[in-house]
Amino acid sequence: MSLLTDWREYAYGLDDRTPEGKQFWFDYFQAEKGIYEKLLSNPKADPVKGTVKGLAEEYGVTLQFMVGFLDGIEESLVIPNNVDEITEDSEVTLGIDYEKLYMNMVGCNAEWLYTLPQWDAIFTQEKRDELYKTEKKSKTLIKPPKVGRNDPCPCGSGLKFKKCCGK
Repeated sequence: MSLLTDWREYAYGLDDRTPEGKQFWFDYFQAEKGIYEKLLSNPKADPVKGTVKGLAEEYGVTLQFMVGFLDGIEESLVIPNNVDEITEDSEVTLGIDYEKLYMNMVGCNAEWLYTLPQWDAIFTQEKRDELYKTEKKSKTLIKPPKVGRNDPCPCGSGLKFKKCCGK
């Protein structure tokens, strides 16, 4: 089994209403926050590179948490790492697309991440507000107004809806 499959089976198999599940996710989110604080503190630096095991050691987290982190950040990378096939010795690169990352954090409702003070050095408050609104609007469904029976038909025929397309 791959590291990613192991991570997903274990993490998503836990009941987060139990003390064990709550503690696991609390620990994971704290580790994730610590990694992001370090990554976001130097946005102009070259992308972080290393083996999965080496990055876990560098950021002081377990291999399991590092795999979970890589799974979570995958969609926000300029060049994905194909986390489905990673091993502890796989070389990964964390070339982050910061706009995507911010929007993904907002989309996941990860307030503890998209409100990190390190974002101040990356985007202005106005830019963050714009990205926030864009992400939130992307999930909002807007229904077109309902056409009434006696309204003009939207096809442009000039007839009432009931006499044209509403038949």
